[in-house]
Amino acid sequence: MAMCDIRRKSDVMEGITAGLYDRIQVLAEDSFTAEDRLRAMEKPLLAWYKEHARVLPWRENPQAYRVWISEIMLQQTRVEAVKPYFERFMKELPAVRNLAEVEDDRLMKLWEGLGYYSRARNLKKAAIEIMGRYGGEIPSSYEELIKLPGIGSYTAGAVASIAYGIPVPAVDGNVLRVVSRVTGSREDIAKQSVKKKIEEMIGKVMPPHSVSSYNQGLIEIGAVVCVPNGEPHCKECPLLSVCEAAEKGLTGEIPVKTGKKARKIEEMTVCLIEWEGKYGIRKRSSQGLLASLYELPNTGGYPEGNELLKGFGLDEETAVITERLPDAKHIFSHVEWHMRGYRIEISGRKPNGFIFADKDELKTEYPLPNALQVYETDKMKIMRW
Repeated sequence: MAMCDIRRKSDVMEGITAGLYDRIQVLAEDSFTAEDRLRAMEKPLLAWYKEHARVLPWRENPQAYRVWISEIMLQQTRVEAVKPYFERFMKELPAVRNLAEVEDDRLMKLWEGLGYYSRARNLKKAAIEIMGRYGGEIPSSYEELIKLPGIGSYTAGAVASIAYGIPVPAVDGNVLRVVSRVTGSREDIAKQSVKKKIEEMIGKVMPPHSVSSYNQGLIEIGAVVCVPNGEPHCKECPLLSVCEAAEKGLTGEIPVKTGKKARKIEEMTVCLIEWEGKYGIRKRSSQGLLASLYELPNTGGYPEGNELLKGFGLDEETAVITERLPDAKHIFSHVEWHMRGYRIEISGRKPNGFIFADKDELKTEYPLPNALQVYETDKMKIMRW
């Protein structure tokens, strides 16, 4: 009887000891601060980046100008799409001076298809300022970089850290997502205050000797492992052992990001106007969406027949609608264009109000936005470079 009691007490003590151990482990895990987790990711992050960094043209020679141009191009644009643009841009505009002096239409032509054309306009404005204030040398100071047109905290941090080795964070959407998951944060990453907080957190823990690899490693993990759409590839992630969201099964809930406002729908009719083997285009206003680009003639709503012709100031006797083109849609960040298309053939004298250009001119001289390139035809094939 006594032996049985001893055994029972022994079993109970073992259970208590195991329970206490488990509780101590939970308490230890819960005691990890966000800063603890961020500090712990340094070595695995740097080792992973050294082994897995993608070979990209702007990484081969990370001079400030190349880093700056690539980072602006990469905003809202996929890496694979940027590569040919970057190569061509560097070939034609290899230095700040070239960018500052390029004609606006040529700059827009080089940018044609990348979208968000204000980025290109700000590049030129910044280049002109760099020539005037800094003698053509891109400043190494984060504080000076962020004053330039089109450069925010992320781009300033990227140029300063990658090109000059200055220990400042470069926090983009990829980094916001990775850090939110690693730290288990449910704060809304769409808020500027949250971005600022994460910049400060990273600034405290980033290694001063490896700032370029550290920043690029975080961005790279967010791009190819801790991905924005779909399930993250946690088993491939070097930060798995320190990631609170992965540990608690919360990667589907983190990061938290408030939804964008519904886009405004704009209905419009677009026309391919042909005259003597040339195509009618016109220049958009210097203000607003797609400012100063050239466009196929278009009008609001869905007018038809004579009403459509009159809207473009065309003579009903010489202008004939010959074909209805497929409907199309183009999505901007805040607006959707729902488009109806027509081909119009003109005989007789050239109508006023349009620039008529042939295939070669359209291909080399006039920048047209992607939004309207859906209406190129087999006969036309002019807008792709």
